[in-house]
Amino acid sequence: MRNKVLAEGKVLTMKYPSIKKAVLPIAGLGTRFLPLSKAFPKELWPLLDRPVIDYIVEEVKDSGAKEVIFVVSPEKKILRDYFKPNPKMEKVLRERGKLDLLKELKEGEKRWQKLSFSFVLQRRPLGDGHAIRLSRKIVGREPCMVSFGDDLVVSKTPCLLQLARVFQKYGQPVIALKRVPREKVSLYGTVAVKKIGPKLYQIQKIVEKPKMAKAPSNLVIVGKYILTPEVFNYLEKAKPSFRGEIILAETFKKMIEDGKMIYGCEFEGQWLECGNPRDWLKSNLSLAKKLKLF
Repeated sequence: MRNKVLAEGKVLTMKYPSIKKAVLPIAGLGTRFLPLSKAFPKELWPLLDRPVIDYIVEEVKDSGAKEVIFVVSPEKKILRDYFKPNPKMEKVLRERGKLDLLKELKEGEKRWQKLSFSFVLQRRPLGDGHAIRLSRKIVGREPCMVSFGDDLVVSKTPCLLQLARVFQKYGQPVIALKRVPREKVSLYGTVAVKKIGPKLYQIQKIVEKPKMAKAPSNLVIVGKYILTPEVFNYLEKAKPSFRGEIILAETFKKMIEDGKMIYGCEFEGQWLECGNPRDWLKSNLSLAKKLKLF
């Protein structure tokens, strides 16, 4: 058992290791952003002055990750360029005397200096569970963070760090949860839970996009998780759905049926969705208002 002294002087008891690897499954086709997504990954769409993926990588870094594993489609190799230095552009800016822009570019690159990046190809869209499974060789036998490219959380304590603290106490998979109005539950995966502490639950059942009257709660799943090696074992054995996909939520369902403990953390913070043009636009306006830009 290890103790960690937090900034405010409190001591957090940690039975399990800190999490150093983060998997970002971003190989999706982005069909809701067509026709632009045919040529330009939706993860590079700007949220104010930064791409969505920039915020997600910043969150995993601030949550303790040292290695980021992108699972991408062959068409999204452009994402590699965003996180790499660009000597040619630096030279042009220097020659043209645009030193303020050069400084801004270098400062942006400096934020990622302590991170290592790996890229895994998902050649066909065979589901989010399949994408995560492809990262197993790099993840190894360690727990890892997972964050999808559609969900951002603005919070004092990074959302994934909130989940990681639950893992460090209990050592089991953790799912991010948020309450939504009852009339919106049919848009999300919804959970039946048993409360075991403040904002902390045991997941008892997962229901995908239920009708409002049949929803087990108004707690819905947000695309952020802490996964253990056991989850990867289940993903390896998972059978494709009728659509030919391996789905992470279905894997969790199987684990629950087998009596495995899965925790749900109702995180603190503002959830910004970027999975379709309407939500992306609303998130831009919401973040601009929060930052008092208008």
